[in-house]
Amino acid sequence: MSDRASDTSPKENPGSVQKGRLDKWLWHARFFKTRTRAAEVIAGGHVRVNRQPVRKTSHSVGAGDVLTFLQEKDVRVIEIQAIADRRGPASEAQTLYKDLAPPQPHSKTDDPAPVALRGDGAGRPTKKERRDTDRLRGQGDL
Repeated sequence: MSDRASDTSPKENPGSVQKGRLDKWLWHARFFKTRTRAAEVIAGGHVRVNRQPVRKTSHSVGAGDVLTFLQEKDVRVIEIQAIADRRGPASEAQTLYKDLAPPQPHSKTDDPAPVALRGDGAGRPTKKERRDTDRLRGQGDL
């Protein structure tokens, strides 16, 4: 009998803007493998919504919002196009956003040099090498 606006959800009312939680959206859009990892990044203060730092995982986001966050070694700048109801396949997830700064491919020169490479025969001897050394010194089988 009552036509209250609070009775209708955003899905039923086409004129309203659909909003969703930031952690769920990052997970639905497949930027993070788990929702927990998305929440950790947000709580750590590594996500900005419309240039404003956000620390609440429940921060409300909608279409048109611009997200800036660090994903592995890349800074991602994403504009939200839609809010999803579920975490679907990658092809569906790619329709949820527009990538404003696509990640650049990494070259081999970007990788740091290996920390410590040891040559053959260098470093601590193996158990077999120690036994052979003991035999040569005459200390084997005491």
